[in-house]
Amino acid sequence: MSWFLLFIAGLLEVAWAAGLKSSEGFTRLWPSVFTLVTATGSFVLLAMAMRQLPLGTAYAVWTGIGAVGAFVFGIMFMGEALSAARVLSAVLIVAGLVGLKLSSGH
Repeated sequence: MSWFLLFIAGLLEVAWAAGLKSSEGFTRLWPSVFTLVTATGSFVLLAMAMRQLPLGTAYAVWTGIGAVGAFVFGIMFMGEALSAARVLSAVLIVAGLVGLKLSSGH
């Protein structure tokens, strides 16, 4: 269950990052509200997952899901650049996340 909570927390991190971009520095009300709600949910679920998972593993996986998810979201929905170097970098992040999961013992 803790891995599931961590995964959802990571997805919410992607959501709040996208909301943060859309809020234009917290100058737009509804994107700002969305950002604050999803950020709060992400932190709460991360904290719940950390009850069972090691700190370093949970935090690295959470930030990794957020980083790769925001990368993919930016390309798919915000017109950000796609290059071989960027994709390779994202693949390396995913490889590190898999390694942390497999070596965590949970």
